[in-house]
Amino acid sequence: MLKNWKTGLVFLFLSGLILLFIVAPLAGMFLQTSGSQYMETLGDTQVRESIRLTLLASLAGVVIFGIAAIPLSYVLARRSFPGKGLINGLIDLPVVIPHSAAGIAILGVVSRGSLIGQAGEAAGIQFVGGAAGIVVAMAFVSIPFLINAARDGFEAVPEKLEKAALNLGASPWRVFFTISLPLAKRQILTGLTMMWARGLSEFGAVVIIAYHPMVTPVLIWERFASFGLSYARPVAAVFVLLCLVIFTVMRLLAGTSRNGVKQR
Repeated sequence: MLKNWKTGLVFLFLSGLILLFIVAPLAGMFLQTSGSQYMETLGDTQVRESIRLTLLASLAGVVIFGIAAIPLSYVLARRSFPGKGLINGLIDLPVVIPHSAAGIAILGVVSRGSLIGQAGEAAGIQFVGGAAGIVVAMAFVSIPFLINAARDGFEAVPEKLEKAALNLGASPWRVFFTISLPLAKRQILTGLTMMWARGLSEFGAVVIIAYHPMVTPVLIWERFASFGLSYARPVAAVFVLLCLVIFTVMRLLAGTSRNGVKQR
């Protein structure tokens, strides 16, 4: 179809518009930030601490909640049961609802008066106004990306391979770890990456649970609200560039891994 030059021009024009829609705001932000502003922002202790907290909290959410979500994805891919549609809808709900509402919902569960909040305080874990609350908020709004990607990955694994292994005497655990998980690995890794990325950008839920310590999205808002665009833009530019570098490297590594698999 694309060999027809008129169709090709239309596709090229629309593709260019979409790319421009994505690139233009980012390019404007980067170009309007001077070199001295980049250096000053990188030397700002508050900025560096917020970036470190943002990266680690999002990663912790992936490790703690994401890994535990993979079995749920497998169950959803392989089992039919009453209420399955409702569960799938509930899983997608954190993506749909306003994230300020998500923050309020989480606050009701981890506040100091709740059972979880009291148990956390007894164990020395502070959710409200603490890093633990940030991890929970980030994981809550981002975990649907992992569950959906992993479920699609498991659904793509031929069920007959699992049944054949079971018939040959392999245990369900062995089938899962040697057949199902490896064959769904690409989608699971994509889901883990998307979960981490979504956690990095979260603002609404986090700001309700913990305004301090500040993650970078909250710091960007705080500087914009208090001092204006010229103070917020350099922080936003540095953070976006860092995220761009991280995920470009991750995609390159994933591409190298796939090429290596193909070559073997």
